[in-house]
Amino acid sequence: MENIRTPKVDKVRLLDRSSGQRKISVGTLYLSATHTIFVDNNPETRKETWVLHSMVSSVERLPPSPAGSQLILRCKDFQVFQILVPQERDCVDVHASLVRLSRPEKYSELYCLSFNPNVNKEQRAESWAFIDLVADYKRMGVPNNLWVATAANSEYRVCDTYPSQLFVPKSATPTVIVGSSRFRSRGRFPALSYFHQDTLAAVCRCSQPLSGFSGRSQEDEMMLQAVMKSNPGSDFIYVVDTRPKLNAMANRAAGKGYENEDHYTNIKLHFIGIENIHVMRSSQQKFIEVGEMRSPSMTDFLWGLENCGWLKHIKAIMDAGVFIAKAVSDEGVSVVVHCSDGWDRTAQACSVASVLLDPFYRTIKGFMVLIERDWVSFGHKFSHRYAHLDGDPREVSPVMDQFLECVWQLSEQFPCAFEFNERFLVSVHAHVYSCQYGSFLGNCQKERQDLR
Repeated sequence: MENIRTPKVDKVRLLDRSSGQRKISVGTLYLSATHTIFVDNNPETRKETWVLHSMVSSVERLPPSPAGSQLILRCKDFQVFQILVPQERDCVDVHASLVRLSRPEKYSELYCLSFNPNVNKEQRAESWAFIDLVADYKRMGVPNNLWVATAANSEYRVCDTYPSQLFVPKSATPTVIVGSSRFRSRGRFPALSYFHQDTLAAVCRCSQPLSGFSGRSQEDEMMLQAVMKSNPGSDFIYVVDTRPKLNAMANRAAGKGYENEDHYTNIKLHFIGIENIHVMRSSQQKFIEVGEMRSPSMTDFLWGLENCGWLKHIKAIMDAGVFIAKAVSDEGVSVVVHCSDGWDRTAQACSVASVLLDPFYRTIKGFMVLIERDWVSFGHKFSHRYAHLDGDPREVSPVMDQFLECVWQLSEQFPCAFEFNERFLVSVHAHVYSCQYGSFLGNCQKERQDLR
């Protein structure tokens, strides 16, 4: 509350640009610790508009005019509000408060830590145990005589951004796991994401190898050999590098890069070409600008849509998912997937493939389990990518937005294959940004455990 200079302003005009209405409402603006609330003066409706501060992406103050001073609130769920405040002094205060409230500096300021749901302690504990990933692996038939649980990362010793419970090929010894981890960016060694019971092929995920131009690791080569051996019907595996080949080659100069097919004799390397987080951020910004055009012609709209490249990027992610799903289900070949650090494009590709491969992930509960596994548990930089805390704007990128759009595109093509509709995807999208729940806080399992 100490960040609120003026908690209440009268005679404010509000235009909700995203609702498609052109009608301006007059009412009172209230600032609370968590929300900006606008209450319409109309005695019959007294309509309330609530905007959660963690959903605000930017607050712009326009030069004052005779009618008053104007603020434009742009939200992370693409809503846009125009607020006209009669007095410039009040506008300056509201602007300063909103800028500070929408950019929390530490986790203790986030909404979920002040939000008090009306449920008792037992219900809260129950909700934390609602999703059980071990039960999902059991549903896939894991552990079995090919894939086993490993205690190597039980205290996050081998990789601090991985979950403590991991499944690896039965023939992978602790020495091989640790050696492979040392040869992979951020220690993210190949671990099981999805197992296909019918073909015995698996989807594994990891990060790029620290190969440079000539480096190699015997343990890492043994690890990929073990992944291949865990699929008795196949004599090779695909390594899907989700990056454009040029980007992967550029990383070799920094001592990283991709697998050398001369060293890994049993692999087929396949580049997909999903662009990096910076390209995606810029594409989404251009896309939003297309949506903000005032009464565009159809030509302008289509040109803007083409020019921002957004649908081209969505297609690249879909291509990755389709390639992995076909390899696993049609060819019966296991796939190891990575990008640079294995927590952005890798999560997108593996989860799109799972949605294609397994109808369970097209149910409401299954989709939650999938997000819990491939995003929450395997580590994804939620705090950085969705600007939960005030930080480096170059770390922000719509990675999860793109995954949800891929699923939406599939549900548009095959509506009867999904138990949920667009409204479910929109609410998941809202809560990735809202900070109302602990699920999407922090960047990995260990961090959420430390934050309790």
